[in-house]
Amino acid sequence: MKIPKRIQPLVDDGLVDEVKSQLMSGKEASVYIVRCGETIRCAKVYKEISQRSFKKAAAYREGRKVRNSRRARAMEKGSGFGREQQEKVWQSAEVDALYKLAAVGVRVPEPFGCFDGVLLMELITDDEGYVAPRLNDVVMSAEQAIEDHQVMMSYVVKMLCVGLIHGDLSEFNVLVDEYGPVIIDLPQAVDASANNNAEWMLARDINNIRDYYAQFAPELHTTEYAKEIWSLYEKGDLKPDSELTGKFTQGETLADIDSIMQEIDAARAEELTRRERIKEAKEGIDDKKFNWGEC
Repeated sequence: MKIPKRIQPLVDDGLVDEVKSQLMSGKEASVYIVRCGETIRCAKVYKEISQRSFKKAAAYREGRKVRNSRRARAMEKGSGFGREQQEKVWQSAEVDALYKLAAVGVRVPEPFGCFDGVLLMELITDDEGYVAPRLNDVVMSAEQAIEDHQVMMSYVVKMLCVGLIHGDLSEFNVLVDEYGPVIIDLPQAVDASANNNAEWMLARDINNIRDYYAQFAPELHTTEYAKEIWSLYEKGDLKPDSELTGKFTQGETLADIDSIMQEIDAARAEELTRRERIKEAKEGIDDKKFNWGEC
């Protein structure tokens, strides 16, 4: 296929040898299947801020640190230079998160570097060489749902233990290969200790995953992993190997009305986003299946 303009510099530099096809195009980025030597990878091309429609991006940027004081001031003022720096921070957040999470045992695509808004990374495939399906497209037994849900909860805990919350976790950004779930799409990853929205973002992530697996294992509907995990985190008792029960007893405290309203607003926004993604999926994001044995 014709080489996309943003990938051409990587071809010129010998980082990419061939662009085989477009895998998908979303609101934040387009993903292409590329050949690098003898290896098939994917190239994620981030869209410009003017083209991107990620909901409430400012809420996700809150708390992100920039060491260079000039860059930080420019970002606060919203100047042209500042917007450019915000884009670089947005893009580097994903590759930084991928390296950090892989180091603590969270299954994510292996990154190979981010080059001027193009992230080169591992292509996740199933045992037959096809592009791995999204969790949204997977049907499973109750036993498998419970097992994979536990795996996902362990990943959420490991992420939080290194200070990260995915921020947009759902069945649409988890792939499933022969070894189980793989978490993708992390440019909006949230700093748990510095973002005022961290608690409800974590709860939304966990509850999205719970609700999907509960379609196959209804007993998961009554679990309270979000409250249990956040409570342990706030107390400083959360460890990567913490044993979770999925149960939580609410203390005798007054309800935080602001937090409740935030959760309600977040739930509404998430439902609208989910509907848009389902619509996109029906319109063709499920594309063609790719079999590398035939390339």
